[in-house]
Parts: sequence; C-alpha cells; structure tokens
Amino acid sequence: MSLTVVRSSYRLSSLCSLRRIQGHMMSSQAGADVLMEKVGNAGVITLNRPKVLNALNLPMIRHIYPQLKKWEKDDETDLVIIKGAGGKAFCAGGDIRAVTEAGKVGDPLAQDFFREEYILNHAIGTCKKPYIALIDGITMGGGVGLSVHGRFRVATEKTLFAMPETAIGLFPDVGGGYFLPRLEGKLGLFLALTGFRLKGRDVQRAGVASHFVEAQKIPALEKELVHLKSPSAEDVSRLLDSYQSQSGLDAEKPFVLKEHLADINRLFSSSSVEGILQNLKADGSPFAKKQAETLSKMSPISLKITYKQLQAGASLSLQDVLVMEYRLSQACMRGCDFYEGVRALLIDKDQSPKWNPSSLEEISDQSVEECFSSLGQKDLRF
Repeated sequence: MSLTVVRSSYRLSSLCSLRRIQGHMMSSQAGADVLMEKVGNAGVITLNRPKVLNALNLPMIRHIYPQLKKWEKDDETDLVIIKGAGGKAFCAGGDIRAVTEAGKVGDPLAQDFFREEYILNHAIGTCKKPYIALIDGITMGGGVGLSVHGRFRVATEKTLFAMPETAIGLFPDVGGGYFLPRLEGKLGLFLALTGFRLKGRDVQRAGVASHFVEAQKIPALEKELVHLKSPSAEDVSRLLDSYQSQSGLDAEKPFVLKEHLADINRLFSSSSVEGILQNLKADGSPFAKKQAETLSKMSPISLKITYKQLQAGASLSLQDVLVMEYRLSQACMRGCDFYEGVRALLIDKDQSPKWNPSSLEEISDQSVEECFSSLGQKDLRF
C-alpha cells in the first residue's frame, strides 16, 4: 500500500472518529453537561459530566461564557459560584481526545476550543462580581483555568491539583504562564515542568487555592454564600475565612514540599531546562534524582516551550499571556508530540511516548522561538 493511501486512510479514520465525537458532543445537550441556576443572589454553574470527571468541552464553554457575562451585568446577581457534580472532580481538564482528533485532520475545533477556552479564562480573571470556585476533587488543566483566575478558590481535603501537560506534549496553558510564575520562588516552574500533584490543604499552601474548607462544610458554605446580599470581595473573604478557621483537618501536617522548597529554588534556578537537569543530576539527593527521572519522561519540546512560557509570562498581563498561549497551542497542533503523548497516556495507555525530537539537545532555540511567533490575523483577540 502506498504512503499516500495510508495517509488518506488515516485521515479518513480520524475524520470519522472526530465526527462521532462531535456528534456526541453536540447531541449530548451541553445544557445537561453544564447547569446554570440562579440560587438566591448567586449565579451557580455546575459542571455536570461526572462520568468523565467533568471534562470541559466546547459546547460547555459556549454555554458558560455568555451566562457569566450576563450575570456580571445583572443587578440581581451578586456573585458567581462554580462547582463540579459527582463528588470526585471539579474538572479534570479539557476534552483532549476531541481536540487531538480535530488537530489530526485540520478541523477548526482545534482552533476554536483553545480560542474560546482562553477567552473564558480571561472573562473569569476580569469578572467584576465575586467569583468563587469550589474545587472539591480533581482539578487539572482546563479545570484550573476555570478556577485559578477567579478571586476565590476553595480547596478541600479531596482536592487534587496538577498541571500535567508536559507529559502529553502540551504545556501548562489556560493562563498557566500567568499564575505559575507568581507562586513563591521557583515553585511554579517546578509544578509546570514536572506535573507534580498537590493534594488537599497543600493546594492552598502553594498559593493555588485562596482558602481551605473541609468537604463536609461545603454545602453549608454554599448556602451562606448564595444569600449574601451585594457582598464586597471583603464580605466574601470574611465568610470564607470563618469557614476556614473551623476546618482543622490536616492543619498539623507540614506542606508536602516544605523541606524541599530551598532545593527547588536552587535547583530550578537556571537559564535553561538543560541547566536545571544538570543541577538535579549534580545534586544527587533522592529528591533531585526523582525530579530528573520525571523530567526525562516528558516531551523535550514541551519542557523547552514551558520554560520560556513561564519566563515570559512573569512580566505579562493575563490577557497577553493568553495571546501567547494561543500561539503555543497552535504550534502544538502543528507538531507531533501532542498527538503522540495523548496516544501513549490516554488512548493506548502504553505509557511509552516516542517523542520527536527525542532529546533537549536536538531542539534549536530557533524552533522554540517559532512556537511563540505571531499568527497574524489568526492571533487570539478579546
């Protein structure tokens, strides 16, 4: 069989697969996938795909964005609450499978998903009403984008946070280039490159969540929140503080990275990813060895892009970071590591991605720079 026939057949099977996914996405009423309710004085958004850990798809984004804007202007709506259904997850990320199928065949979903998701992230970050994300459960990738830019992020003992994108040939997007470099020291760069998972109270200790409240107290907290009348940010903060002060669970346990923070700041202070790896290998401690081993499994191009993304994002506005990240998302769609990472970790689950290029040394500064280049008329606009 000729290569052309193989490629045509591959495109056709990808296209059929994409059509099936899109048909499912459109037919499975987005209105059922995300619930919008007015409860008391609050607009309440419930991500309602518990069987897939509330993964965010494009129809959901298209429901949430206009409703958020409407509530922001509505005199009868005093605050916005977002939460996840099912008890396991707030939102485990974006609907990556649909995006990879689209990217393979050049379907516009691969552009539309990222563009509209980032516009929603910006709307959350600039929302004039108090925005409270109840991140009770798994909160990764796209779920972080729906929460971290809001004024209030409430973690519980069930919260599991990570930005694991370098493992699938992507980068910590949804504004990761904005919030990660603003965490203490080199903590954000460490989380971005390694995909390290934070749990429970540690999500707040790291600065990702603003508050920690025990899961059993969340229903009572929500009930009080929806009945706040014209609250200022300070009013909301006081209420959350009072619930936090009643939540003593795990308070005596130290931050999981406490003993490693000085090492992280030292070892991850380098002008390149290669320099960080050299630092880790030279250090030789069990912690450093483990991080070096973790980085060796990640997509080399993803690591390089992520390093530069956070370096640039440290001095940019959220809006400018999202413009940069949209360019990076489309560079990933043009490359091959994203498709290979999703195949190896999410589809075939063989956990053995074949990265291309396979090493950091093979990647030129110019090829990284090209990922950040303007898309001209196709750049993200707000």
